[in-house]
Amino acid sequence: MRGAQAAALEDQGLAGGAARANTHVSYITKLVAKEFINAGISEECVIERQPYLPGYYRVRKQWDLVVVCDGILVAAIEFKSQVGSVGKNINNRFEEALGTAATDTHAAQTKNEAYGQVPPWLGYVFVLQETTETEQENRSVDALFPTDPAFKGMSYNQRYQEMVRRFIGDGIYQAGWFIATKRTEEGIVYNEPLATATAEAFTAQIRGRVAYVDAVRKAIN
Repeated sequence: MRGAQAAALEDQGLAGGAARANTHVSYITKLVAKEFINAGISEECVIERQPYLPGYYRVRKQWDLVVVCDGILVAAIEFKSQVGSVGKNINNRFEEALGTAATDTHAAQTKNEAYGQVPPWLGYVFVLQETTETEQENRSVDALFPTDPAFKGMSYNQRYQEMVRRFIGDGIYQAGWFIATKRTEEGIVYNEPLATATAEAFTAQIRGRVAYVDAVRKAIN
């Protein structure tokens, strides 16, 4: 998909890469959307075209996938990928995931009850291409003050995994899916190195959320 996108761009993706076409995770988005439908959500409740949700520190934010039924926000999910230039972009991915999405959405609920009786349920899907850059260990952890010793010796890949693990553990996101891909002579292979953010775990969380919302809807109606 990324290769086809690059070829379709006028400069073949040289300025900013294939990601500029903004559809390279569309298949994964549709796969996750299907899991909500399999769990019992009506298709018309699933919105894939970057719908807006209210924030607190800013007026609104676009999400990649939103599920809304009977006025209840069932889920809002962010999809991100990183292919190359990890050192230049890793902080941007952290800031996007933590600040512009989850923190703002939860604040909108806490401060304004923007989503009514049912608090937001947020998911984070991240795809990382493994390269020599992502796998090199012992990246610098130097700062003006002591940094968390847990990050010492980690590669970029491990730092991304720790980011998602902490997001889920601290309730910043209620569920996550971490996919690591790699180009080989046989083609592209993938693995799920984070036990708390596998496809199976993510699907179980989706089904649990849908069951909870269904129970709330029945009680209201």
